[in-house]
Amino acid sequence: MIVSRNPTDLDDVVLEVDGATADAFADAARAARAAQPVWAAVPAPIRGQAVANMAQIVAANKEALARLVTREVGKPYAEALGEVQEVVDTAQFFISEGRRLYGQTVPSEMPDKQLFTFRQPVGTAAIITAGNFPVAVPSWYIIPALLAGNAVVWKPAEYAPACGDALARLLVAAGLPDGVLTVVHGDGPSTFAGLERSLDEGLIDKVGFTGSTDVGREIGALCGRHLQSPCLELGGKNPLVVMADADLDLAVEGALFSGFGTAGQRCTSLGTAIVQEAVHDEFVLRLSAAVGRAPMGDPTQDVLFGPLMTERFLERFENEHLNLVRDHHALHGSTGTGRVTAQNPRDGFVGGDPERGLFAHPTLVTGVRVDDDIANTETFGPIVGVARFGDWEEAMALANGHGYGLSSAIYTRDAKHALRFREQVSAGMVSVNNSTSGAEAHLPFGGNGKSGNGSRQSGIWVLEQFTRWQSMNWDYAGKLQKAQMDVLELPADLAFAL
Repeated sequence: MIVSRNPTDLDDVVLEVDGATADAFADAARAARAAQPVWAAVPAPIRGQAVANMAQIVAANKEALARLVTREVGKPYAEALGEVQEVVDTAQFFISEGRRLYGQTVPSEMPDKQLFTFRQPVGTAAIITAGNFPVAVPSWYIIPALLAGNAVVWKPAEYAPACGDALARLLVAAGLPDGVLTVVHGDGPSTFAGLERSLDEGLIDKVGFTGSTDVGREIGALCGRHLQSPCLELGGKNPLVVMADADLDLAVEGALFSGFGTAGQRCTSLGTAIVQEAVHDEFVLRLSAAVGRAPMGDPTQDVLFGPLMTERFLERFENEHLNLVRDHHALHGSTGTGRVTAQNPRDGFVGGDPERGLFAHPTLVTGVRVDDDIANTETFGPIVGVARFGDWEEAMALANGHGYGLSSAIYTRDAKHALRFREQVSAGMVSVNNSTSGAEAHLPFGGNGKSGNGSRQSGIWVLEQFTRWQSMNWDYAGKLQKAQMDVLELPADLAFAL
């Protein structure tokens, strides 16, 4: 049994659902595989009309779905509204892609012959997503996959099953045939076993996964055995560089939202603020004050962040991530560390009794060095490191040395700094004078290194994940023409010898 609880009030059970076995996962994949050819035969513009219906249906239920997101994963309501809007934006973007699944006509080297290329659906996709964005991130996979003519088996995070069921019902109501989109709830081991069985039986043609780097490695290895390349969107240790010429108030605002929004539980959350020596102390002073006065607590009210999503994440934050703090570090900006309780209160806590939920103090750690564990470990919670740098090379060593490559930001008024940062940072996404968090539906989203295998979501780029190129040559010469052998030659007076 999977039990979803409201992380703001653990006595509030959001949903109880039976967890699927490995056999049940494989059965869902088998049903999807049977349904996929019928869906693929629907003309792409008509599939686009179903996506248009999705945009309208989700928009009509925006507030209700956002309230569910807030209740089930503790995301502040304003952020939850933005997350649902991202589902709408994604659907709206892909409406017309049903009329733009373009191929190309390619000139042949031979007469009386035409060459063409076509996009074909991959077949059946298994999508496994995390719960920090329980509806937006799944839509990045599901909507383009369906638009391209694939069937989808989706496994939401086990701590966000209600959001998964709600989103799936809204999408299916847009006019999808039975079996084209199926939700399977399960824990990690059962899901992995079901995925392995489905791949062994040839039921799954593409895997999309958003989650931790460690699990991503296992899924990548499993897919590799079947000569498949999964779409992996993994963790991050996202740098935010502050140059001496930066607008410090803007940089502080960006760092506060990047580091502590969603309680630091985004893959794009700020890991380390890397601040030039000339403004380091002033930046720390301002950010520390901002952290100290930031409202936190009940996510249905006007707060920067609410609870951590599950007890597992709170335990990891307390027992692992806070233990990365060393003697040469200093803590700033908070009235305590660890879990917020009556004995360890947070000044200005918004809402009722914090002990009913999974709330943690925001933690700002200064004195971070390039070889510190805290500089090189993804932390999934409200903790941000600050490092100082002197020259550019030192800044880039801090920005890239952790081996992740998802998101990044630089605050500067100098275009040279911005462009040099864009060239040298390892991240797949770069912001200038903006936060490390925030994505638009028409830009590619994804990372490199420990953050992913180079695949991209969102915009037209995600179609590369859910379509395969097929080429066709059509010879109407009435005789066999052999490429690279029966080639027309230039006139003799243009020929020359080497």
